[in-house]
Amino acid sequence: MSEIRHRDVGKQEHTSEASSPPAEEPEKSKPADEQPSSTDEGGIPLPDITEPPIPPQKVTVPFFLRGLPPRWQNWVIRGFMSTVLLLGFLLLLYLGPVALVFVVLLIEVMCFREIITIGHAVYRSQDLPWFRTLSWYFLLSANYFVYGRSLKDYFGIVLKRELEFLWPFIEYYKFISFWLYTIGFIMFVLTLRKSHYLVQFTLFGWTHVALLIVVSQSNIICHSIFEGLIWFLISTSSVICNDIMAYMFGFFFGRTSLIKLSPKKTWEGFIGALFSTVAYGVLLAKYLAPYKMFTCPAEYNEESMTFELDCEPSSTFQYQEYMIPAFIQQITSLFGLHWESIEVMPIQLHAFVLSLFASVIAPFSGFFASGFKRAYKIKDFGDVFPGHGGIMDRFDCQLMMASFHYVYMATFIRSPNPLRVLQQVFQLPGDSQLLIYNELQKSLINDGLLDPPAIEP
Repeated sequence: MSEIRHRDVGKQEHTSEASSPPAEEPEKSKPADEQPSSTDEGGIPLPDITEPPIPPQKVTVPFFLRGLPPRWQNWVIRGFMSTVLLLGFLLLLYLGPVALVFVVLLIEVMCFREIITIGHAVYRSQDLPWFRTLSWYFLLSANYFVYGRSLKDYFGIVLKRELEFLWPFIEYYKFISFWLYTIGFIMFVLTLRKSHYLVQFTLFGWTHVALLIVVSQSNIICHSIFEGLIWFLISTSSVICNDIMAYMFGFFFGRTSLIKLSPKKTWEGFIGALFSTVAYGVLLAKYLAPYKMFTCPAEYNEESMTFELDCEPSSTFQYQEYMIPAFIQQITSLFGLHWESIEVMPIQLHAFVLSLFASVIAPFSGFFASGFKRAYKIKDFGDVFPGHGGIMDRFDCQLMMASFHYVYMATFIRSPNPLRVLQQVFQLPGDSQLLIYNELQKSLINDGLLDPPAIEP
């Protein structure tokens, strides 16, 4: 996103000769605080960002660290805060899927707030009507749309049976959310001002891009939680591991700059984090695979009204033998390794792919965020975590990782969820359920999975 500059405004000056045409002389640019906020017909000039719209984070250095160089002060503060965040993450895993979902929703709201706050800070001098109110209204409408389906799939029967007054809001969530958005759209049009058109439409797009980024990705992450905690852990913690190891390798060994958008990123940190993250992902999958609480999808028990993590492990979490390709055998033989096959769990191969993406591709989401911050001359999105910045500063790489995880699961892993299918069947009228039962019985008998009913004499 390039930096926006003012357009110079020319003024005409008559010469002493009446026959001479008027000449244009560029007017000297005024300071940012003296620039006009609007023009009569040509709209308003966009702001010239001469100073950060959001002040940089101020980290209070404890007294026992003040004798250290600033570089090591930052290292200790970041390390301590990372440890606290890691312990909090482990606590959420212990509390289960529901707690994780609520935290993801909280993170989504805070990320949206940070993005919207930047837009509001940049254009705060324009006195824009209803910008922040409509932004939060659109967030509410978008969340109602994307999570309405999840509520219907996972809790449809319970809501229909126990909370009947809420059922219409779940059954017709698409229609209701459409009209919620339409009302917001109408309100935006009614608040348009002639002298603010350009900025208002700019921030309307700003809000919708923020919605696309945070709402869609948070919904994807929530779905991955219910598919099995092991998938959620591998994808999210691989990004965390890569970020930590890139910082560690870059801090101690970094010499060569990786990309201009992030001058502190180095090739040494990137390569060191790559190998560390791939090894971490494969080993994590190996040690989590034997535990049902990580491998089983979360299934809702209507009697206990809780999510249960209990199932028979699928073949994805059992050792299988794979033949090594001939060209790889030739390469390994050069090192004295004469392997023809290898026994690994399929989950380890999937973890290898996910962690490789987290190491090579996901960092570009962070570079994108760095470019965004440079465009608006801000150091961090916020000041939630000392030494780390805001929520977006910690979860920028998770956005691209979440998208890849969803696509990868949908392509290579996920199969139709019987629980979700049953929820949809139970919501049908009785005659439709009977039709499905008869057709399913015929199919099972034809496939030899069910004995035909005995004919009474």
